[in-house]
Amino acid sequence: MPEMRNSTVTEHSIRSGDHVTFYLAAGPRDGPLIIFIHGWPELALSWRHVLPRFGGLGFRAIAPDMRGYGRSTVYDRHDAYAQRHVAADMIALLDALDGEKAVWVGHDWGSATAWSIASHHPERCFAVASLCVPYRTIERGTDHLVSLVDREIYPEADAPSGQWAYMRFYHERFQRATAVHDADPRRTIKALFRRGKPDALGKPSPHVQIFANNGWFGGGDIAPDVDRDPAVVSEQDLCAYAESLGRNGFYGLNSYYMNDADNLAYSDESADGGRLTMPVLFIAGRYDITCESVESRLADPMRESCEDLTFETVESGHWMAQEKPDRVNAILTKWLADKVPSAWPREMNQARP
Repeated sequence: MPEMRNSTVTEHSIRSGDHVTFYLAAGPRDGPLIIFIHGWPELALSWRHVLPRFGGLGFRAIAPDMRGYGRSTVYDRHDAYAQRHVAADMIALLDALDGEKAVWVGHDWGSATAWSIASHHPERCFAVASLCVPYRTIERGTDHLVSLVDREIYPEADAPSGQWAYMRFYHERFQRATAVHDADPRRTIKALFRRGKPDALGKPSPHVQIFANNGWFGGGDIAPDVDRDPAVVSEQDLCAYAESLGRNGFYGLNSYYMNDADNLAYSDESADGGRLTMPVLFIAGRYDITCESVESRLADPMRESCEDLTFETVESGHWMAQEKPDRVNAILTKWLADKVPSAWPREMNQARP
């Protein structure tokens, strides 16, 4: 195998109309594109352990700040964060990179965008991968998610929305939810970015209490001042998250949850009824109790809609690429080698037996 190279991460931005997308990049400019899409409430920085790996392999590895985040354009309307607009940003980014196709990798709301690109623009995809969030779930809205709730853990009489009650809370009490997040972004990130807990399996998510508590974090007006979890985020990275969120606020981030009707309509416009024929990788977080996909029915629609699905599991919580980056890198690399050889860098293809 050739020596890894070009793994330095650099900063860039592109403009499409009035919209600016900031992005991080690693690897040779002429390498095949692999684009990593972060979720809530992260940044391109969330892929800091992944970009150098794939850049070093000879890919052009890209991680954008999504709209509303970091140094990309921030909007003051909920409807600006519908998936049709977010996916369009990514196609504009691909065009600006002079790319015909890319491998798309998403996490959390970034998964919704990666799935949207695969289902609406299959001709722009070598393949698609997702961490934690299966296909045909979050991008189809809260009602659809609730239909897949594990009623053994969340009896309907006690928890009608199951672990997705926090999404309903945004719909009904958006200002309250956002005010608590904005009260101290540094404390919010520390409270959210925690490693997975094996003993949480089979137990209800704390999200079920969000209405009873009138908000996140047990109902306080500010996130608790807990110790930083070094398994997920360093002090330097925490400062970067806090600075960005303190500057932009949580309005745009939380607005991703406010477009159920439009997102469902957009999903219904998918090519070929939403069936994916390209190689698909899904990596479940074993201890991600909100997006639990190993024992629940959450991944069933994905299994029914993908012709070439690889399903892997990592012993992590929700922040998988930050908590278990070596395992994520290994799974992605093997999958690309096995399933997407046409997207490998030329030098790597020549070196393979």
